Formats: sequence, structure tokens, C-alpha cells
Amino acid sequence: MKDRILMAMSGGIDSGVAAMLLLEQGYDLVGVTFRNFDAPCHTDVVDPVLEARQLAERLGFEHHTLDVRDLFRQTVIRNFIEEYMCCRTPNPCVVCNDLIKWGALMPFAEKLQCKGLATGHYARIGFENGRHFVRRAKDNLKDQSYFLWKLKEEYLAKTLFPLGDYTKQEVREIAAAHGFVKLSQKKESEDICFVPDNDYRSFLEKEIPDIKERQRPGKMVDKEGKKIGQHVGLYNYTIGQRKGLGIALGVPAYVTELDAARNRVVIGFRDDLLANELVASNVNLVKHPDFEEGQSVECRIRYKSRPVPANIFHYENNCIRVVFQQVVESVTPGQSAVFYEGDDLLGGGQIL
Repeated sequence: MKDRILMAMSGGIDSGVAAMLLLEQGYDLVGVTFRNFDAPCHTDVVDPVLEARQLAERLGFEHHTLDVRDLFRQTVIRNFIEEYMCCRTPNPCVVCNDLIKWGALMPFAEKLQCKGLATGHYARIGFENGRHFVRRAKDNLKDQSYFLWKLKEEYLAKTLFPLGDYTKQEVREIAAAHGFVKLSQKKESEDICFVPDNDYRSFLEKEIPDIKERQRPGKMVDKEGKKIGQHVGLYNYTIGQRKGLGIALGVPAYVTELDAARNRVVIGFRDDLLANELVASNVNLVKHPDFEEGQSVECRIRYKSRPVPANIFHYENNCIRVVFQQVVESVTPGQSAVFYEGDDLLGGGQIL
């Protein structure tokens, strides 16, 4: 039998099939599901911890529950709130992967005498020149490497991604072939896990009772500073937003800037959202310890965006300047800029 591995399980199809594949390869699995927040009570919603435990039992290995609710609130949720209050659009999955899914589960794996951690992410692990790094998955539509840029090399050295060479359809077929027909048909959600109905505005209002006093209504202005409307609090808007602006200019209008200093929402047109460069902070380099000045890469500025050819340059305070070889749309502060060399993840940073 191969190494003892901690299998992170959500109760869903991806982690379930990842476990099936590892068992077939001879690994000794220990399942774990973390409880990260108190979900609303709905009689039609099955507890994911219970689903994961039942799946582990059916597959024949032990299962543990790890309560990380306090840590999750102090890190992921706190960051989410603070970013919106600073007029940035956060990416909670990136923070969660770094601090919870690996930051909390890796020590738990060591406690259980496991040699590593496996997850149901669609990504692959590469190894060159003594370094482990992330590679894009076979399934471009499901590839989740974008969310993994903050992971430390020491974590990647002990990580398994069993689904990296499979498409989503193939994963469904594997579940059905193993007798898990209901699981194979299970729908997936791309919403933020701790935000009910993906309504982040209501979530912020619940978490911050005085948010409407802290972020009062103010002016909507055009790029020359002329008032064209009234906004209802900066937290209600993000860069590139088109719907829900409450103005009619006769042509499509977008949020192009959130001016916290003057409590203004700047409105423009699609051309005003175009940019040819950005600066990213808090950079983590994954494949190499450094890069060549002006190195050619492909850069993604949001999960669903296509990679764009660019050149990267060193910048002050551990930042990277990214110069695109073609214009990009809606560069959004708070989101992640992730750099690739072919299928290999070079690193990433947070857009300023």
C-alpha cells in the first residue's frame, strides 16, 4: 500500500471521485471535512459534513471533522469585509486555499501521520529544478490553478490533485461507474460559500450593522467630475458594473472608479475600462524563485478571463508591474493577477 494521505472532502462529486481514484492507486486515505461557518438552516439542504462522512464510510476509510469556524471568520471573512470597505473586490477562495485548506489541513495531516494532502481541485503538480509548482488542468473550463497562486512550495511538495488529468464529464462518468449515480448528477455551485444566495451586499449589511452610516450616499460623476446621479454607498459597486446604477445616459455605462477619498462613483463607457498595464502586490512566485526583467508570460486578471500575453517587471515593495501586449478590460483592485508560462503557474499577486 502507498502512503497515508489526508483526503479533503466537501461532500461533492469532485473530492469524492478524487478519493475513488486514489484508492484505486493504492493509497491509504483518511478523510477530513472542515466546518468553516454556520450555514443557514434549511430542511432541504443536507449537511456537507454528513454527506462527506457517509461517502467516506461507503468507500471504506475513516473520516474526521475539523472545526475552523473561528479561524475562518478571523481570516477569510474578515478579509472579505475589509476589502469591500476599502473599495476593493476580494477573492475569498485565494485566501481560503492559503490559510484554511492548506494552512489548517496540512498541520492536521501531520497530526494524523499522513504524508500529504489530496483535494478535488482541477489542477496538476509539476516538478522541475527542485521545485514543486502548479500546472493547469486538462479541462480548461474547470481549471482552478488561478485560485492556487498563494500556496507555498512546501505545501505543493505534499499535495495530490487526482482530477488534474480528467474533464468534468469524465469525473461524472467515474462516479456513475463506481455506483454513485446520484453523486454523478449532483449540481455544483460557483457562489461564495459563506454568502447566502451570492448576495454580498446583504451579507455586508448583516455583518456591519452601521455600514450605511460608514459608507453614506454620494455623487455619481462622469470622468470630468460632473455629477450625473447619486450612489447609495460605495460597497454596492464594483469596477465594470453595469446593472443597478440607477442612471440612464442613452448608452451602456459602467463603474470605472470608486473614489473613496471623495465618496464618489465614477461612471464611464466601455472604452474607459480598457487598460494596458497593472501593478500587483503581495506577490508569490511559485515555479521559480525569481523571473527575468520583461519576461513574457500569459496573465489572467479574473477566474473566467482568458489569458492575455504580457511582460512582467520587478516593481517596488514586492510588487510586479504587468504590461499587456493587448488591452484588457475591467482591471479590478483586490482581484488576482496570475502569471503562466505555458501551462505552468509562475505566480500571482493582488491587483492594486
